[in-house]
Amino acid sequence: MKKIAFSVTNCICFDQRVQKIAETVSSLDCDVTIIGRHLRECCVEDSIPFRTKKFSMLFKKGFLFYKFINVRIFFYLLFHRFDILVANDLDTLLPNFMVSILKRIPLVYDSHEYFRGVPEIQKRPFVKWVWTLIEKIIFPHLKYVMTVSDSIADIYNNEYGKRPVVVRNCARSSDNISPFSRDELGIPRDHLFLILQGGGINIDRGAEELVEAVSRLDKVTLLIAGSGDVIDDLKEKTIVLNCYDRIKFLPPMPWEEMMRYTRSADAGVTLDKDTNLNYRFSLPNKLFDYISAGIPVIAGDLPEVSRIIGEHDCGIIIPQVTVEEIAAAIMKLRDDRELLNKLRQNAVNASGTLTWDSESKNVKKLYSEIISS
Repeated sequence: MKKIAFSVTNCICFDQRVQKIAETVSSLDCDVTIIGRHLRECCVEDSIPFRTKKFSMLFKKGFLFYKFINVRIFFYLLFHRFDILVANDLDTLLPNFMVSILKRIPLVYDSHEYFRGVPEIQKRPFVKWVWTLIEKIIFPHLKYVMTVSDSIADIYNNEYGKRPVVVRNCARSSDNISPFSRDELGIPRDHLFLILQGGGINIDRGAEELVEAVSRLDKVTLLIAGSGDVIDDLKEKTIVLNCYDRIKFLPPMPWEEMMRYTRSADAGVTLDKDTNLNYRFSLPNKLFDYISAGIPVIAGDLPEVSRIIGEHDCGIIIPQVTVEEIAAAIMKLRDDRELLNKLRQNAVNASGTLTWDSESKNVKKLYSEIISS
């Protein structure tokens, strides 16, 4: 039995991609350990069916956080026996690469996003230079690389002549998950019920415009489920706009519980703006969760997201993420039940194709190659 260590710098409990891939790899008769951080407001005891190691960090963000968590990951990997290492995102790649060289064991790099394109570092030239330097030094030496979309794979291929295996964030089946009733949620039956979910509800992801659009419309209720940098601002905005009775907030929760809310909704929303390469080429978990739940999607016009929605005709693409465009799309679904039902049926049809069972075949193929080598 091969012992495999997955490293992340975030909370383990709600990282869908890591959990799904860990489950797939464990089905290949592998012993999985997931290494991450402990966050009091996030971590749920006994919610992960794998061995875990969670570091409590004195520094919660910034340079010192990344420095010390990388040091702790390095020494943990160095002094524990593993046969395969998995670095999830660029912020765990350096310690994993160093240990893989010292111990001469395989390393898998899973790039969940185009890290050098994330908005948080675009106006911090030194920080961006550091991450770019790490990537440029290590990436050419990597043999096994995965990423989330064809567009990001193309970027890496153009820069390094090496195309990662694409494993999209397709959702597990949610057919056996029972939705809440409108009465249980306290939502009027004649309201259009929207959901915005995710662990990164941050700036430039359209949440502010969505809240304002909903505030202008009658018979629309919005549920925001998850966490992010702008959550507190959004809550304040609902008070200022006097729409707090129709916009509700829920904290992060296990996937199965969250999908009870998602399956209750009429439509899901994903509104990342085209302000950076990472958002432009992303394929967020929420998109596939909405499709798994069999609900239409209202989305911004980003290449990868638009391709999925266009191929399956399961949502509305808005040309620009503005209050007016969002409101217009919401009104279409609110006022045209025939359109809503058509898009809902198309989403149900798409959910039979865009499945983790199908997507995970790429994971099994890659890891089977590593295990047998």
